Amino acid sequence: MPRAIIIVLDGIGIGELPDASQYNDEGSNSLGNLAKKVGGLFLPNLASLGLGNIIELKGVERQTKPKGSFGKMAEKSPGKDSTTGHWEIAGVILNQCFPIYPNGFPKELIEELEKAIGRKILGNIPASGTAIIEQLGEEHMRTGFPIVYTSADSVFQIAAHEDVIPVNELYEMCKLARRLLSGKHCVGRVIARPFIGSVGNFRRTKNRKDFSLEPPEPTLLDIAKMNGYPVIVIGKVDELFAHRGYTKSFHSVNNQECIDLTLQAIKDYPTGLIFTNLIQFDMDWGHRNDYLAYYNGLKEFDARLPEIISQLSADDLLAITADHGNDPTTPSTDHSREYVPLLIYSKSLLSGIDLGTRETFADLGQTVAEYLRLPALTNGKSFLKKLYKEKKDE
Repeated sequence: MPRAIIIVLDGIGIGELPDASQYNDEGSNSLGNLAKKVGGLFLPNLASLGLGNIIELKGVERQTKPKGSFGKMAEKSPGKDSTTGHWEIAGVILNQCFPIYPNGFPKELIEELEKAIGRKILGNIPASGTAIIEQLGEEHMRTGFPIVYTSADSVFQIAAHEDVIPVNELYEMCKLARRLLSGKHCVGRVIARPFIGSVGNFRRTKNRKDFSLEPPEPTLLDIAKMNGYPVIVIGKVDELFAHRGYTKSFHSVNNQECIDLTLQAIKDYPTGLIFTNLIQFDMDWGHRNDYLAYYNGLKEFDARLPEIISQLSADDLLAITADHGNDPTTPSTDHSREYVPLLIYSKSLLSGIDLGTRETFADLGQTVAEYLRLPALTNGKSFLKKLYKEKKDE
């Protein structure tokens, strides 16, 4: 029985999209600029699959006989957030962006939330999550008022000290906000951002929780589950799909732990779909412009790639891609509107095939659906027959 493993390297773009100027992302190239910044990338295992065949990357040699097939994918949906990117990989293309709030949220919306939670709100500005708690944390501790902030993404974030507003109470506030944020204010995610510590030494905890919208139509995950396949999601995938479409979830925001969980899932679930997100590239390093940690994370993933490949059977398809860019070398600390890399490995398919530039991330979802012998998704063009066809012609 076939099995597909999708690994999303969150925020690893591979060059600006043609409409990048509309997002103030001209010149963004997460991998290309990183390669120049560090004097060349050492990623031998990703290179062996064909990473250097997608675009020219300093330090990454182009392979004459790569072990995988390679290409890049354009995002057809407007926007550049994680929810949109993951949904499109799974076959859902949006017609319009989720709303963003560069000047904060409307007064009437904030007042409605204040009434619902029985507390005033602090902040209501776009800000870095670490900066906003330093700026308003002392006042929050004194008043007990939660801190609301946003970013360049479509997010409504509520920060609170765990000793002032317990985590479960913060989650309830986020659920109330999620219900209020509908219609024209239907943001992609409401995020609980608990923190601990004292003034001058605040730090966010691992108790973050995302409250996402549900996808507007069935996704690859939904369809695989409905057709009886195990669907195993790892990392933040459960939250990005609003806890829908899977049979088992392993939630983690640590790349190494997610790789461990992926390896265990490969051992435990011989069929179906395994969908993994490695969030630290984006959450911990891209948003902080920590290009050295970003690069070290790539090297750590590259070092473990042979371990993943060694566990694959002949009936497995492995796809490595991303959901958007997050160039750690540019002044911006936000996501970047970029192409994403596409690497495919399978012992049962041809290697070395140039898959070109795909018009949508949904091409990957459609390919996986065909590989798993599922009904076709609404969007995307499968490239699976291209791999099969040339093999039959040999």
